[in-house]
Amino acid sequence: MRNWTKQQQIDTGKRQGTTTDEREELNRLRRENKVLKEEREVLRKATAFFASEENNTRRRG
Repeated sequence: MRNWTKQQQIDTGKRQGTTTDEREELNRLRRENKVLKEEREVLRKATAFFASEENNTRRRG
């Protein structure tokens, strides 16, 4: 119950802290950042794979 009261005071500007909306946005941005990092890693690995395949093909041909 105290936490709810404290959060209400923050949300209404009576107390300093992270508002509910800010907290939700921060969580959304953290999830989005995680996905983007995972996608970047996949692309990095794919680039390295295809670059090595191209090098192998050139050596054979």
